Amino acid sequence: MYYGALEAGGTKMVLAVMDEEGNTVSRISVPTRTPDETMPAMLDYYRGFSLAALGIGCFGPLDLNPASETYGSITMTPKLPWRNYPILSVFEKELSIPAAIDTDVNGAALAEAELGAARGTSVSLYVTVGTGIGGGLIMNGKPVHGLMHPEIGHISVVPAPEDPSPDGFCPYHAHCLEGLAAGPAIEKRWGQSAKELPPDHPAWDLESGYLAQLCAAALLSFSPERIILGGGVMQQKFLFDSIREKTLELLNGYIPARLLGHLDNVIVEPGLGTASGITGAYLLAKGAALGTPDRRG
Repeated sequence: MYYGALEAGGTKMVLAVMDEEGNTVSRISVPTRTPDETMPAMLDYYRGFSLAALGIGCFGPLDLNPASETYGSITMTPKLPWRNYPILSVFEKELSIPAAIDTDVNGAALAEAELGAARGTSVSLYVTVGTGIGGGLIMNGKPVHGLMHPEIGHISVVPAPEDPSPDGFCPYHAHCLEGLAAGPAIEKRWGQSAKELPPDHPAWDLESGYLAQLCAAALLSFSPERIILGGGVMQQKFLFDSIREKTLELLNGYIPARLLGHLDNVIVEPGLGTASGITGAYLLAKGAALGTPDRRG
């Protein structure tokens, strides 16, 4: 039995076919252009296999209310050609198979909770820090949804006094986390991409401070047993120690040390590496095949 898995990103679409055990049978990627350009290529790829179901981890925002007439649609994305696009229903109709959808970060969070660094926990948070910043919160095995889905990247943080761009670069909010700490914000502020900056560059002191604000807020708000930081920016592994240290400073002893330790086992790297997103889409597909596509918490 084969399952289709789609990690639908703003830059590229990663498509995979996986077997019952989660082994990858086939995998390709296509650029994220307009739906008219991108969807036919994806549909043709999946039609080449006999699939039991398809799971989609997608950039958002998304309509994830099963009672909504537009359930499974991309909503107010800045990628205008995809705005209000009914991606779930198109795949279901064209492939004639069950399908399930969640945000890309919720998919990654689900994979880390079931198979990765958060396995065995009741509450965990997965955060991707890359082109944007997004977060998926897992409680008791299910991604949390409510009015919509968590938008961790758009929480307000306190700008550092030494930040030369204290308002950040988000088109919606001044000094939100994404506008201050995502990859494009780093590049706009310093004129170089994150991967080109040396470890002693002042960018990283700012970055670790902003991400520590997120971690402290998350620990106080949701009490996660694990905060997993992934994405392209977090490939700078030296950031982890600084984030842990600054998170402890912000908490100032409020959460007992016996629960936190030095945060080495609380703020961690993804256990699945860069495969968290596609693995999460595979798990969504398995749920759809079993008739339980809605994994709302």
